[in-house]
Amino acid sequence: MPKPFKRDKPVRKRKWDANDWDTASREGRSKRVDSAPEQTRAPKDYFTDCEANGVVVSPYGVLAFAMCGDEECLCRVDEVLVDGKSSVLAPGDRVFIEHDERGPVVRAARPRSNKLSRPAIGRDREQVFAANVDCAVIVASVVRPAFNPGLIDRYLIAAQAGGVEPIVCINKIDLASEDPEGAAVYREIGLSVLGTSCETRQGLDALRELLSGKCSVLVGHSGVGKSSLVNALDPDLTIHTQEISDSSNKGRHTTSASRLYELAGNIRIIDTPGVKQLGLWGVTPAELNYYFHELAEASAACKFRDCTHTHEPKCGVRDAIESGAIAKARYDSYLRIRTSLTEK
Repeated sequence: MPKPFKRDKPVRKRKWDANDWDTASREGRSKRVDSAPEQTRAPKDYFTDCEANGVVVSPYGVLAFAMCGDEECLCRVDEVLVDGKSSVLAPGDRVFIEHDERGPVVRAARPRSNKLSRPAIGRDREQVFAANVDCAVIVASVVRPAFNPGLIDRYLIAAQAGGVEPIVCINKIDLASEDPEGAAVYREIGLSVLGTSCETRQGLDALRELLSGKCSVLVGHSGVGKSSLVNALDPDLTIHTQEISDSSNKGRHTTSASRLYELAGNIRIIDTPGVKQLGLWGVTPAELNYYFHELAEASAACKFRDCTHTHEPKCGVRDAIESGAIAKARYDSYLRIRTSLTEK
Protein backbone atom coordinates (compact mmCIF):
# COMPACT_ATOMS: atom_id res chain seq x y z
CA MET A 1 0.00 0.00 0.00
CA PRO A 2 1.14 3.63 -0.36
CA LYS A 3 3.95 4.61 2.02
CA PRO A 4 4.18 7.91 3.89
CA PHE A 5 5.83 10.32 1.47
CA LYS A 6 8.67 12.68 2.24
CA ARG A 7 10.04 15.55 0.26
CA ASP A 8 13.66 14.37 0.56
CA LYS A 9 14.25 13.38 -3.09
CA PRO A 10 12.95 14.26 -6.57
CA VAL A 11 9.47 13.08 -7.49
CA ARG A 12 10.72 11.11 -10.50
CA LYS A 13 13.09 9.08 -8.32
CA ARG A 14 10.25 7.61 -6.25
CA LYS A 15 10.20 3.84 -6.81
CA TRP A 16 7.52 1.36 -5.84
CA ASP A 17 8.46 -1.94 -4.26
CA ALA A 18 6.64 -4.87 -2.68
CA ASN A 19 6.49 -3.12 0.71
CA ASP A 20 4.31 -0.39 -0.79
CA TRP A 21 1.38 -2.80 -0.98
CA ASP A 22 1.30 -3.61 2.77
CA THR A 23 2.13 -0.41 4.62
CA ALA A 24 0.10 2.47 5.95
CA SER A 25 -0.59 5.39 3.66
CA ARG A 26 0.36 8.96 4.39
CA GLU A 27 -0.86 10.53 7.66
CA GLY A 28 -1.12 7.12 9.30
CA ARG A 29 -4.34 6.16 7.54
CA SER A 30 -4.11 2.37 7.11
CA LYS A 31 -5.39 0.83 3.90
CA ARG A 32 -4.76 -2.81 4.82
CA VAL A 33 -7.41 -5.26 3.70
CA ASP A 34 -8.02 -6.49 7.24
CA SER A 35 -8.62 -2.97 8.58
CA ALA A 36 -10.62 -1.51 5.70
CA PRO A 37 -13.97 0.14 6.51
CA GLU A 38 -16.66 -2.42 7.27
CA GLN A 39 -18.69 -1.50 4.18
CA THR A 40 -15.75 -2.41 1.90
CA ARG A 41 -15.46 -5.97 3.18
CA ALA A 42 -17.65 -9.03 3.30
CA PRO A 43 -19.34 -9.51 6.70
CA LYS A 44 -16.95 -10.92 9.29
CA ASP A 45 -18.91 -14.14 9.74
CA TYR A 46 -18.26 -15.12 6.11
CA PHE A 47 -14.63 -15.89 6.96
CA THR A 48 -13.32 -17.89 9.91
CA ASP A 49 -10.08 -19.39 11.15
CA CYS A 50 -10.96 -22.79 9.75
CA GLU A 51 -8.48 -25.48 8.79
CA ALA A 52 -8.41 -25.22 4.99
CA ASN A 53 -8.15 -28.38 2.91
CA GLY A 54 -9.07 -26.92 -0.49
CA VAL A 55 -8.76 -23.91 -2.81
CA VAL A 56 -11.57 -22.35 -4.85
CA VAL A 57 -10.94 -22.70 -8.59
CA SER A 58 -14.03 -20.90 -9.85
CA PRO A 59 -17.34 -19.89 -8.20
CA TYR A 60 -20.47 -21.06 -9.99
CA GLY A 61 -23.54 -19.40 -8.52
CA VAL A 62 -24.29 -21.13 -5.23
CA LEU A 63 -21.81 -23.85 -6.24
CA ALA A 64 -18.03 -23.72 -6.63
CA PHE A 65 -15.35 -25.69 -8.40
CA ALA A 66 -12.55 -26.35 -5.93
CA MET A 67 -9.31 -28.31 -5.66
CA CYS A 68 -9.41 -30.79 -2.82
CA GLY A 69 -6.17 -32.73 -2.75
CA ASP A 70 -5.20 -33.51 -6.35
CA GLU A 71 -8.75 -33.50 -7.67
CA GLU A 72 -11.07 -30.74 -8.85
CA CYS A 73 -14.66 -31.21 -7.78
CA LEU A 74 -17.93 -29.31 -8.03
CA CYS A 75 -19.02 -28.43 -4.51
CA ARG A 76 -22.15 -27.12 -2.93
CA VAL A 77 -21.54 -23.99 -0.86
CA ASP A 78 -22.87 -23.69 2.67
CA GLU A 79 -25.55 -21.02 3.05
CA VAL A 80 -23.31 -19.07 5.47
CA LEU A 81 -21.13 -18.25 2.43
CA VAL A 82 -24.01 -17.31 0.13
CA ASP A 83 -25.31 -13.80 -0.53
CA GLY A 84 -28.43 -13.75 -2.67
CA LYS A 85 -28.09 -16.06 -5.69
CA SER A 86 -24.33 -16.52 -5.49
CA SER A 87 -21.60 -17.29 -3.00
CA VAL A 88 -19.08 -14.73 -1.77
CA LEU A 89 -16.21 -17.01 -2.77
CA ALA A 90 -13.52 -16.07 -5.29
CA PRO A 91 -10.77 -18.00 -7.07
CA GLY A 92 -7.88 -18.42 -4.67
CA ASP A 93 -10.00 -18.57 -1.51
CA ARG A 94 -8.74 -21.18 0.96
CA VAL A 95 -11.70 -23.24 2.15
CA PHE A 96 -12.70 -26.18 4.31
CA ILE A 97 -14.48 -28.92 2.33
CA GLU A 98 -16.27 -31.87 3.82
CA HIS A 99 -18.28 -34.69 2.26
CA ASP A 100 -21.80 -35.66 3.20
CA GLU A 101 -24.30 -38.03 1.63
CA ARG A 102 -24.85 -35.59 -1.26
CA GLY A 103 -21.16 -35.01 -2.04
CA PRO A 104 -18.57 -32.31 -1.30
CA VAL A 105 -19.63 -29.06 0.33
CA VAL A 106 -17.66 -25.91 1.19
CA ARG A 107 -18.40 -25.27 4.86
CA ALA A 108 -16.07 -22.35 5.65
CA ALA A 109 -13.43 -20.04 4.20
CA ARG A 110 -10.30 -18.60 5.75
CA PRO A 111 -9.74 -14.82 5.94
CA ARG A 112 -8.10 -13.41 2.80
CA SER A 113 -4.57 -12.07 2.84
CA ASN A 114 -5.42 -9.79 -0.09
CA LYS A 115 -7.88 -9.43 -2.96
CA LEU A 116 -8.82 -7.76 -6.22
CA SER A 117 -12.36 -6.48 -6.37
CA ARG A 118 -14.82 -4.09 -7.98
CA PRO A 119 -18.44 -3.03 -7.38
CA ALA A 120 -20.87 -5.81 -8.24
CA ILE A 121 -22.94 -4.98 -11.32
CA GLY A 122 -26.34 -3.64 -10.29
CA ARG A 123 -25.69 -4.16 -6.57
CA ASP A 124 -24.27 -2.04 -3.77
CA ARG A 125 -21.73 -4.65 -2.72
CA GLU A 126 -18.18 -5.67 -3.41
CA GLN A 127 -17.37 -8.37 -5.96
CA VAL A 128 -14.05 -10.07 -5.29
CA PHE A 129 -12.68 -11.78 -8.41
CA ALA A 130 -9.32 -12.99 -7.08
CA ALA A 131 -8.04 -13.67 -3.57
CA ASN A 132 -4.75 -14.62 -1.90
CA VAL A 133 -2.56 -13.77 -4.90
CA ASP A 134 1.10 -12.80 -4.97
CA CYS A 135 0.76 -10.36 -7.85
CA ALA A 136 -1.63 -8.94 -10.42
CA VAL A 137 -0.44 -8.96 -14.02
CA ILE A 138 -2.15 -6.03 -15.74
CA VAL A 139 -2.19 -6.99 -19.41
CA ALA A 140 -2.41 -4.34 -22.12
CA SER A 141 -1.78 -4.66 -25.84
CA VAL A 142 0.26 -2.49 -28.16
CA VAL A 143 -2.61 -2.44 -30.66
CA ARG A 144 -5.78 -4.44 -31.40
CA PRO A 145 -7.18 -3.28 -29.02
CA ALA A 146 -5.40 0.02 -28.50
CA PHE A 147 -3.17 0.60 -25.48
CA ASN A 148 -5.36 1.90 -22.64
CA PRO A 149 -3.39 3.62 -19.83
CA GLY A 150 -6.60 4.78 -18.16
CA LEU A 151 -7.62 1.18 -17.46
CA ILE A 152 -4.10 0.34 -16.29
CA ASP A 153 -4.31 3.18 -13.76
CA ARG A 154 -7.63 1.88 -12.46
CA TYR A 155 -6.19 -1.61 -12.01
CA LEU A 156 -3.19 -0.11 -10.21
CA ILE A 157 -5.59 1.54 -7.77
CA ALA A 158 -7.59 -1.67 -7.30
CA ALA A 159 -4.36 -3.58 -6.66
CA GLN A 160 -3.19 -1.09 -4.03
CA ALA A 161 -6.61 -1.01 -2.37
CA GLY A 162 -6.59 -4.80 -2.16
CA GLY A 163 -2.97 -5.20 -1.06
CA VAL A 164 -1.75 -6.85 -4.29
CA GLU A 165 1.58 -6.13 -6.01
CA PRO A 166 1.07 -5.09 -9.68
CA ILE A 167 3.05 -5.95 -12.81
CA VAL A 168 2.36 -4.37 -16.21
CA CYS A 169 2.54 -6.71 -19.20
CA ILE A 170 2.45 -5.12 -22.67
CA ASN A 171 1.36 -7.91 -25.01
CA LYS A 172 1.38 -8.26 -28.82
CA ILE A 173 4.70 -6.46 -29.18
CA ASP A 174 5.16 -8.22 -32.51
CA LEU A 175 2.55 -5.84 -33.95
CA ALA A 176 4.58 -2.66 -33.33
CA SER A 177 8.20 -1.58 -33.57
CA GLU A 178 8.18 0.39 -30.30
CA ASP A 179 6.32 0.79 -27.03
CA PRO A 180 2.90 2.46 -27.28
CA GLU A 181 2.65 6.08 -26.27
CA GLY A 182 2.19 6.36 -22.53
CA ALA A 183 3.88 3.07 -21.61
CA ALA A 184 7.19 4.64 -20.55
CA VAL A 185 5.64 6.39 -17.56
CA TYR A 186 5.05 3.06 -15.79
CA ARG A 187 8.75 2.22 -15.99
CA GLU A 188 9.61 5.72 -14.81
CA ILE A 189 7.55 5.37 -11.63
CA GLY A 190 9.24 2.06 -10.84
CA LEU A 191 6.73 -0.58 -11.87
CA SER A 192 7.81 -3.91 -13.35
CA VAL A 193 6.96 -3.72 -17.08
CA LEU A 194 7.31 -6.71 -19.42
CA GLY A 195 6.82 -6.93 -23.17
CA THR A 196 5.42 -10.21 -24.55
CA SER A 197 4.26 -11.82 -27.77
CA CYS A 198 2.40 -15.10 -28.02
CA GLU A 199 3.26 -15.23 -31.73
CA THR A 200 7.04 -14.85 -31.49
CA ARG A 201 7.20 -16.03 -27.85
CA GLN A 202 9.29 -12.99 -27.00
CA GLY A 203 9.23 -12.19 -23.29
CA LEU A 204 7.45 -15.42 -22.30
CA ASP A 205 10.48 -16.90 -20.55
CA ALA A 206 10.85 -13.74 -18.48
CA LEU A 207 7.15 -13.80 -17.59
CA ARG A 208 7.31 -17.50 -16.73
CA GLU A 209 10.30 -16.91 -14.45
CA LEU A 210 8.54 -14.00 -12.76
CA LEU A 211 5.41 -16.06 -12.05
CA SER A 212 7.12 -19.32 -11.04
CA GLY A 213 6.25 -20.41 -7.52
CA LYS A 214 3.51 -17.78 -7.23
CA CYS A 215 -0.23 -17.44 -7.51
CA SER A 216 -1.02 -14.58 -9.88
CA VAL A 217 -4.05 -13.05 -11.54
CA LEU A 218 -4.29 -11.76 -15.12
CA VAL A 219 -6.48 -8.70 -15.60
CA GLY A 220 -7.10 -6.24 -18.42
CA HIS A 221 -9.21 -5.10 -21.36
CA SER A 222 -11.08 -7.62 -23.49
CA GLY A 223 -8.95 -8.96 -26.33
CA VAL A 224 -5.51 -8.06 -24.99
CA GLY A 225 -4.51 -11.74 -24.94
CA LYS A 226 -4.79 -12.88 -21.33
CA SER A 227 -6.01 -16.38 -22.16
CA SER A 228 -3.52 -16.60 -25.01
CA LEU A 229 -0.73 -15.85 -22.54
CA VAL A 230 -1.91 -18.64 -20.25
CA ASN A 231 -1.95 -21.03 -23.20
CA ALA A 232 1.51 -19.89 -24.25
CA LEU A 233 2.92 -20.37 -20.76
CA ASP A 234 1.69 -23.98 -20.75
CA PRO A 235 1.01 -25.52 -24.18
CA ASP A 236 -0.88 -28.39 -22.52
CA LEU A 237 -3.71 -25.95 -21.82
CA THR A 238 -6.28 -25.18 -24.49
CA ILE A 239 -8.25 -22.20 -23.20
CA HIS A 240 -10.65 -20.91 -25.87
CA THR A 241 -9.67 -17.61 -27.48
CA GLN A 242 -11.19 -15.38 -30.18
CA GLU A 243 -9.86 -13.07 -32.85
CA ILE A 244 -10.25 -9.30 -32.52
CA SER A 245 -13.27 -7.85 -34.33
CA ASP A 246 -12.12 -6.38 -37.65
CA SER A 247 -14.97 -3.88 -37.71
CA SER A 248 -14.44 -2.39 -34.25
CA ASN A 249 -10.79 -3.32 -33.57
CA LYS A 250 -11.97 -4.18 -30.05
CA GLY A 251 -11.73 -7.32 -27.99
CA ARG A 252 -14.40 -9.94 -27.61
CA HIS A 253 -15.19 -11.59 -24.30
CA THR A 254 -13.93 -15.18 -24.31
CA THR A 255 -13.33 -15.93 -20.63
CA SER A 256 -16.73 -15.73 -18.95
CA ALA A 257 -15.68 -16.32 -15.32
CA SER A 258 -12.52 -16.00 -13.27
CA ARG A 259 -10.75 -19.36 -13.00
CA LEU A 260 -7.61 -20.64 -11.33
CA TYR A 261 -5.24 -22.76 -13.45
CA GLU A 262 -2.30 -24.92 -12.40
CA LEU A 263 0.47 -24.52 -14.99
CA ALA A 264 3.72 -26.30 -15.56
CA GLY A 265 6.69 -24.77 -13.75
CA ASN A 266 4.89 -24.37 -10.42
CA ILE A 267 2.76 -21.52 -11.72
CA ARG A 268 -0.76 -20.89 -10.48
CA ILE A 269 -2.64 -18.23 -12.37
CA ILE A 270 -6.18 -16.83 -12.29
CA ASP A 271 -7.52 -15.86 -15.71
CA THR A 272 -10.29 -13.24 -15.52
CA PRO A 273 -12.88 -11.95 -18.01
CA GLY A 274 -11.85 -8.87 -19.95
CA VAL A 275 -13.51 -5.59 -19.05
CA LYS A 276 -14.20 -2.33 -20.87
CA GLN A 277 -14.35 -0.32 -17.67
CA LEU A 278 -13.34 -1.05 -14.08
CA GLY A 279 -15.30 0.38 -11.19
CA LEU A 280 -13.38 1.05 -7.98
CA TRP A 281 -14.69 -0.27 -4.68
CA GLY A 282 -14.04 1.51 -1.40
CA VAL A 283 -12.07 4.41 -2.92
CA THR A 284 -13.26 7.97 -2.30
CA PRO A 285 -12.28 11.13 -4.20
CA ALA A 286 -10.40 12.37 -1.12
CA GLU A 287 -8.33 9.17 -0.96
CA LEU A 288 -7.51 9.00 -4.66
CA ASN A 289 -4.39 11.17 -4.34
CA TYR A 290 -2.68 8.48 -2.24
CA TYR A 291 -2.98 5.87 -5.01
CA PHE A 292 -0.95 8.01 -7.43
CA HIS A 293 2.39 7.81 -5.66
CA GLU A 294 4.11 10.62 -7.52
CA LEU A 295 1.13 12.92 -6.93
CA ALA A 296 1.04 12.02 -3.25
CA GLU A 297 4.70 12.90 -2.88
CA ALA A 298 4.35 16.20 -4.70
CA SER A 299 1.29 17.08 -2.60
CA ALA A 300 3.59 17.65 0.38
CA ALA A 301 4.29 21.05 -1.19
CA CYS A 302 0.60 22.00 -1.46
CA LYS A 303 -0.51 25.02 0.55
CA PHE A 304 -3.72 23.32 1.66
CA ARG A 305 -3.71 19.96 3.39
CA ASP A 306 -6.98 18.93 1.69
CA CYS A 307 -5.87 20.15 -1.76
CA THR A 308 -7.68 18.33 -4.57
CA HIS A 309 -5.04 19.43 -7.13
CA THR A 310 -7.77 20.69 -9.43
CA HIS A 311 -8.06 24.45 -8.78
CA GLU A 312 -6.43 25.44 -5.48
CA PRO A 313 -3.64 28.07 -5.45
CA LYS A 314 -0.05 27.05 -4.64
CA CYS A 315 -0.66 23.39 -5.54
CA GLY A 316 2.52 21.30 -5.42
CA VAL A 317 1.09 18.73 -7.81
CA ARG A 318 0.21 21.23 -10.54
CA ASP A 319 3.63 22.85 -10.09
CA ALA A 320 5.24 19.44 -10.63
CA ILE A 321 3.16 18.95 -13.78
CA GLU A 322 4.28 22.29 -15.18
CA SER A 323 7.94 21.56 -14.44
CA GLY A 324 7.73 18.13 -16.07
CA ALA A 325 8.50 16.26 -12.83
CA ILE A 326 5.21 14.36 -13.18
CA ALA A 327 3.84 13.02 -16.47
CA LYS A 328 0.78 15.00 -17.52
CA ALA A 329 -0.88 11.77 -18.71
CA ARG A 330 -0.93 10.45 -15.16
CA TYR A 331 -2.39 13.70 -13.85
CA ASP A 332 -5.07 13.66 -16.56
CA SER A 333 -5.92 10.08 -15.55
CA TYR A 334 -6.19 11.21 -11.93
CA LEU A 335 -8.64 13.94 -12.95
CA ARG A 336 -10.80 11.57 -15.00
CA ILE A 337 -11.00 9.01 -12.22
CA ARG A 338 -11.67 11.66 -9.60
CA THR A 339 -14.55 13.02 -11.69
CA SER A 340 -16.04 9.53 -12.04
CA LEU A 341 -15.84 8.99 -8.27
CA THR A 342 -17.39 12.38 -7.56
CA GLU A 343 -20.31 11.72 -9.89
CA LYS A 344 -21.35 8.53 -8.09
